Amino acid sequence: MKIIVGLGNPTEKYENTRHNVGFKVLDCLASRINVFFTQENKFKAQVAKGLLNSEQVLLVKPQTFMNLSGDALALIMGYYKVDISEILVVYDDIALDMGTLRFRANGSDVGHNGIKSVTKCLGGNKNFARLKVGIGPQPPYMPSERFVLGEFTGQENLLLKDVVSVSCDAIECFISSGISVAQNKFNGTINP
Repeated sequence: MKIIVGLGNPTEKYENTRHNVGFKVLDCLASRINVFFTQENKFKAQVAKGLLNSEQVLLVKPQTFMNLSGDALALIMGYYKVDISEILVVYDDIALDMGTLRFRANGSDVGHNGIKSVTKCLGGNKNFARLKVGIGPQPPYMPSERFVLGEFTGQENLLLKDVVSVSCDAIECFISSGISVAQNKFNGTINP
């Protein structure tokens, strides 16, 4: 079973913020495969289980707030006995322009608190697949926290629907063909 984790913050207050693009991608993916999220308190997450390209997948939206995202993943991995190689984490990347996607097989957290938490809960292991969804550029005068917790602007919202849809296409490719094929096909700027 593949575990696809979308990072974000729970509650309506954060629903349309840039930091919640991981949740938005998973909501779209759940809709595509016709599954619904339910709150699972034992995992500190909302989860949905279904089939994606004939592969069993568990979609996970941690409800622990971004800085503790790894807590939910650790609970799920322990329960399902899933190896780190079966995980894909989807999250926002401030260093990538809006409309840019980037798969990575591993890497550092680059200051992203959700990825810091995931890495910590995996015992420092950085060898998990990730899909970074660009939300930049950040205005030079604006603190990072204010930017990521801000809502998408009107122009960004026009692009967001395409970004989320192509991100779902990319995840489907990742599931069916692996990360190398997904990187070659989807890393870069989308063409809506």
